[in-house]
Amino acid sequence: MQKIGILGGTFDPIHNGHLLLAREVLDKLHLDEIRFIPTGLPPHRDAPHTPPQRRLDMVRLAMEYKPGFVLDDREIRRNSVCFTVDTLTELRAEFGNDAGLYLLLGADAFLGLPGWHDWQRLFTLAHIVVARRPGTNLALSAMSAELQAQWQQRKTTEVHDTPSGSIIEFAMTPTDISASQIRKRLAAKQSVRGLVPNTALNYIVQQHLYEKP
Repeated sequence: MQKIGILGGTFDPIHNGHLLLAREVLDKLHLDEIRFIPTGLPPHRDAPHTPPQRRLDMVRLAMEYKPGFVLDDREIRRNSVCFTVDTLTELRAEFGNDAGLYLLLGADAFLGLPGWHDWQRLFTLAHIVVARRPGTNLALSAMSAELQAQWQQRKTTEVHDTPSGSIIEFAMTPTDISASQIRKRLAAKQSVRGLVPNTALNYIVQQHLYEKP
């Protein structure tokens, strides 16, 4: 049974926190690959600071020589708003009904799930992997009533040989890295060594990305 992880985001820029999460999920859940899908036009936030092709290039460079990581540019190629449910529908059609799809979300994104387009259909298409800091738990009080119902019905800490339908809590190694922090440091001409993969950082410097005008 194929097991495919899916990590979407603006990746503006991609950073070592993204790569650490992907590697940990790949290894601990015994997935075949993690598919990085940079978004083109996100429906739930402002447009990215950096053009789509630049963000795609950064992800491609960051993934070099990292087994199990795959770049997927389908959302960048779209000319419309990118809904996760549409991307998962495409992936399900490509990989077939027997493959396991695992959508990786941070805790904050998971709590906001009821605001996503056609969000309840996500569970028919994939498992949801919720990454949280070790020693913390997602409080039911922070969830909407609809999300609580899904949580209580689907929550598990194990990976089953099923194609979709579970919510898997995943305790990730804590990191204090954010794309907004990196953009601010670059704009202030401060070092971001150790926060961004060197291949991507060299590209950022060469292309003069995130510099103040």
